[in-house]
Formats: sequence, structure tokens, C-alpha cells
Amino acid sequence: MSYASFCSLFLLAFLVSFISYAQQQDPTYIYHTCPNATTYSKYSSYSTNLKSLLISLSSNSGSSSSGFYSTAAGQTPDVVFGLFLCRGDVSQEVCRECVVFAAKDTLNLCPNERTVTLYYDECMLRYSDGNILMDFSMNGGIILFNPLNFTSNQQDRFIDLVLSTMNQLATEASNSSRRFHARKANFSALQNLYGLAQCTPDLTSQECLECLQLSINQLPTDKIGGRLIVPSCSSRYELYLFYNETAIGRPQLQLDSAPPPVFENTGKGGNSSVIILAVVVPVTAVFLLFVAVFVFRAKRKKTVYEMEPLAEGGKLPFL
Repeated sequence: MSYASFCSLFLLAFLVSFISYAQQQDPTYIYHTCPNATTYSKYSSYSTNLKSLLISLSSNSGSSSSGFYSTAAGQTPDVVFGLFLCRGDVSQEVCRECVVFAAKDTLNLCPNERTVTLYYDECMLRYSDGNILMDFSMNGGIILFNPLNFTSNQQDRFIDLVLSTMNQLATEASNSSRRFHARKANFSALQNLYGLAQCTPDLTSQECLECLQLSINQLPTDKIGGRLIVPSCSSRYELYLFYNETAIGRPQLQLDSAPPPVFENTGKGGNSSVIILAVVVPVTAVFLLFVAVFVFRAKRKKTVYEMEPLAEGGKLPFL
């Protein structure tokens, strides 16, 4: 066996384990809310019912084709209602891993609260002592935005594109049986805008549309990226692809030409790193290594976002 062939086989084996490791990262935590207005004791009936509920949610997370499941456990006055919703483009395996992780995480983040909502990038888990099934809720959410702005001469065009794209997404998602849709639109010849909108499927089409319109109206559209998440729906836009395009198909681009965008830095940002590898191996092996490094960095990259919790009634503190 030649030296190059040996290096190729060694690198391939390394890549298999490397990619497997990258795919096993914990779900990306975003936010949680668990007001302590109502609590339960460790050995109460509510605690027992909650554990049964979390087991039920976890066990059904890998078989839900819609990425959504709701149920209840126990009897009044200690009944617990619960649900999970996975992002519409993730696989059943990713959905399962996220829900199982969230079910365990909730007992750490909110150890004795009766009403809890946990948000991750891949899924949401929610339970309460009140009936939250088929419930339209704009409370207990979070808004996140990238601190970078567009230059003033391009900002108006960008805001118009964000609003038109997101409102179109709201209509498409509300008319979908899964209450989910994502798409991209051209901002310039070199830059696309990516958007996603989703509701819990237990909402009616009209309720979903209303929820998304309310959330879109509060998006920080002067920023280059933003998202708003509430229990009943979520909306997000970015200048990079943040969802699995293959899982939802490849919608036709909206044609819109403009010069390449220029950003203004407000003084906050993340760190960057470069990994260079020099190995005398076949081109295929080098390509595979590049893919693996890209996947790993994408999994671990954390964009610096500003964050504002939503007040009761779904209004931001500064609106």
C-alpha cells in the first residue's frame, strides 16, 4: 500500500468518527421561561404526572412525522398538559434528540415550576397545569437580533425585502398543513435573504396567520438578522442559510438586483478562525476533510446576538 493510499484510508476513518461526533452535539439552547407563580413539591401528584408526561413526549418524538405532538397526563387538579414542536426542516432523529434533551433539561432549568417553555434552535418543549393544547399564546417569548446594520443607503430596500418576504412566508406557512415554510429571496446578485415561519399545527390557518403577522411586525428589520419566538409561532430571517434547504425543496428565487450589501459594525461581533491543512493525499480526501471541518465549525459557531424577552401580551419593552 502506498503512502498516499494509507493516508487516504486513515483520513477517511477519521472523518467518519469526526462527522459522527459533530452530529451528536447537544441542541442549541436559546431561551427558557418558567415563572414561579405556581410550583409543585417533589413527591406530589403533579410531579408524578409531569414525569409521565415527559416520558410520553420523549417516546413520541422519534415517530412524529409532523414534528409536533401534544398530550396530557393525570387528572384534575394535578393534570399536566404538554407538547413539543420541532423545526419543520429537521429530521425525525434530530427532533427526537432535541426533545429528549429538553425533557431532561427542564428538570434542571425549572425544577419545580408548573408552567415551563424551553426554546432550542431545533425544537420547543412546553408544559403547564393549564390547558395549552390548541392555545394561541404570544406570551413568554424572546426576540433576538444581529447587532450589525445595513448602510443607510441600502437599509430601506432591505427592510422592504424582509417585510415582503416574511409576509409571503406567513401566508404560505398558515396555508400549509404543517404550518411551516421557508424560502429565500434575492437582495443582490451576490446576496440572498433567507426566511422561515412556523406555527404549532394545532392552530387554525387564521390563528397561525395572525400570530405570524404579529411577530413579523415586531421583527427588528433594520438589522441584518432577527427572529422572534413565542409559544404559538416563530419567524426568522438571516443573510445566510440557516435551515435545511433540501428538506423543504428549493423555492424559486424572487428576482431583485442591487449592488452587494455593505454592513455597519456597531462594535460587537464574534471571533473567527482559520484552519489550514497541508497533507499529500488525493484531492477527494482533502475535499472530505474540508466538508468535515465546515460541518464542525457550523455546528459550534455562535453568532453574537442581542436578546430581549417579550413582556406579557407579546409586546417588546421598547415598543
